[in-house]
Amino acid sequence: MKKSKKALPIVLASALAATPFVAVPKEAHALKKVTVKADNDGADKDSSYDISFTLEEDLTKGDTITIEFDSEYTVSKSISSSDIDASFKVKSAKASGKKVIITLNEDLEEGDKVTITIEDGITNPEDKGTYDVYVSTSSEDEEYGEVTIKSSSSSSSGSSKDYSVSLSSKAAGEATSVKLGKISLKGSDELETNEYITVIFPDEDMLPSKIDAGDVKLNGYSVKTVSVKDDEVEIKVPSSVAGDDYITLEFSKSAGIENPSAGSKYTYKVKYDGVTYESEQFEITKSGSSTSTATNSFTVNLSDPSAGARSSYTFDADFGSKQLKADEELVLEFPSADMVPGILSASDFTLNGKTAKRVSASGNKVYITAPSNFSATSEVKVVVSFSAWITNPKTAGSYTLKVTAAGRTLESKSFTIGGSVVNPTPNPAPTPTPTPTPNNTVNNSTATIALTSTALGKPTGVNVAIKGLGVGLVKQRDFVELVFPAGYKVPAYIAPANVTVNGVAANYVAVRGQNVLIYPSQDIPAATAANISINAAANIVNPAVKNTYSISVFTSEEKGLLFARAVGVGMPAPAQPAPQPTPQPQQPAVTVPTNAALFKVNTANFTLHGKTYPLQVAPYIANGNTTMVPAQFFKEALALTTQWNNSTVAIISGTKVMKFTVGSNKARVGNQEITLPTPVVLKNGMPMIPVRTVTDNLGYKVGWDAKTSSVFVYK
Repeated sequence: MKKSKKALPIVLASALAATPFVAVPKEAHALKKVTVKADNDGADKDSSYDISFTLEEDLTKGDTITIEFDSEYTVSKSISSSDIDASFKVKSAKASGKKVIITLNEDLEEGDKVTITIEDGITNPEDKGTYDVYVSTSSEDEEYGEVTIKSSSSSSSGSSKDYSVSLSSKAAGEATSVKLGKISLKGSDELETNEYITVIFPDEDMLPSKIDAGDVKLNGYSVKTVSVKDDEVEIKVPSSVAGDDYITLEFSKSAGIENPSAGSKYTYKVKYDGVTYESEQFEITKSGSSTSTATNSFTVNLSDPSAGARSSYTFDADFGSKQLKADEELVLEFPSADMVPGILSASDFTLNGKTAKRVSASGNKVYITAPSNFSATSEVKVVVSFSAWITNPKTAGSYTLKVTAAGRTLESKSFTIGGSVVNPTPNPAPTPTPTPTPNNTVNNSTATIALTSTALGKPTGVNVAIKGLGVGLVKQRDFVELVFPAGYKVPAYIAPANVTVNGVAANYVAVRGQNVLIYPSQDIPAATAANISINAAANIVNPAVKNTYSISVFTSEEKGLLFARAVGVGMPAPAQPAPQPTPQPQQPAVTVPTNAALFKVNTANFTLHGKTYPLQVAPYIANGNTTMVPAQFFKEALALTTQWNNSTVAIISGTKVMKFTVGSNKARVGNQEITLPTPVVLKNGMPMIPVRTVTDNLGYKVGWDAKTSSVFVYK
């Protein structure tokens, strides 16, 4: 039975009819285009449910979406956020009666299309029929979608074989059109509007990530919606073919389907109304000599081919029938992880001349997200600028790059490191200004770093007095890099007006996590002093924990650390010193304790007692200044009792217990609730936790080792 539609009581309706309206009530908004699909539409069967709709009102973080099933459904009380897969971040989920209530962990806007999958906990009614599933939000009235439940017997698979398969090409790996049919439906079955046909392809590598509805025809008519998941393509039946007792399907060549490998016999399967129909077998031949392989390799251009040198990387990749689209990822795989710096900036990566939306790294792979205004194309020019700080392999030899987009991976032609680049054309980039010869007489032993404020958790200015540069800096091209240790909060943007170099405003300031890159507006020759002043308006915030912290100084033109100085935060300001008979000794840099565990951002391992151990997921920086580490780190590196699954984490030290929930920015320390700087997230099955929250609450200390560019944790 359907849920009854709501009607006005007769008395109230009569009263309203007799009462003149003096005001028009505010219009109530309802969701648009609610669709509901059961993965298993058999009566009394457990099923996942896909619900999609379009918002007509904005939702904010903390608002709820409620999905209410008809009274004949069984809804498990144990449903939680782990059972929900959604197009938005889910804070929590719970069941109440026939309702599933989902709390948002991000803002959504009017016009957004929302998709929600309830993967477990729903059991279909015992009787076949059409049922309503209602959806409402904190801002919008409920609207419903219908789902048809069939008798249990009709949901069991039958089979019908030997409908034809027609391909425009039978060569392995080539793009092809596909025609299937005619498939006569079983018994009295007919196509019904808004029902789904599922086509199972022989190999998921044949399919692009998306197929446009205009590239698919059902019984000669265009369809409205097409979705791709793994090896399956799901097609919604349009009203134009309702009542047909057969299926024919056509996928045009522009759909992006490619043939599987040669040497095997293949079939297609088509599922409709619980019955599976299998095609005749067909074979794929090996690619002939006419098949172009030019797009399978590309030429890499480097601005500097020297071993270990910093270099730009530029290349053009052609992905054939596959297309890179807006907001999709392109993955660039370098020969080794040590080529990739710990922090990357999207501004240093362009795709077809457009700046990347975001960039992240894991090991030797760099993940580049195409911007939202990127035009879908199979031909992509990738430019990794000199300022990205990608360094060449340290050993001379021949190397290749790999690039992946839309499910296709290409490998470059070999390029030579340590000798001349194997390029058909010279690099068009201008030759950089010659760098002065290093000056080995420069001594920065008396260089200083001072804070304008040492107050805990307060903004501070920073003054750096470099006594001399071993290699000169060229204005607007080279930079001085300050590295702030964990605990400092460095904003994502610092205005150049808040930074001066030798009294002149900086030309540009870049921020990469805890690193601040300062580009001077004037040349600074070798052996010349450089005084850098960052004022408090830049909003660099001192740590909240009293301690001594080490700030490191590098430049873009010198290998290794220039110098590092320890600064006290939360210490009382020193009194005016009395005259001393001897100079005050220089405060030594922080020493890494022998029992400390060290890790690097974006590197999937840690070091303890000189030995390196693997991590399932690499630590990374979230929200610009929060270091996230896998739960595994606390167990294996700090020897804390640590238990985790996909939903929760418990970390135990003595009698103190810390509990975290995946997707939540709240945690518990004993009986006290605390707020995290960023929510716990699940990456590759591993919960990622803000490291400082654990160390600060369990009595551990955190420091920065500039020598190895590592964070170290000790007690």
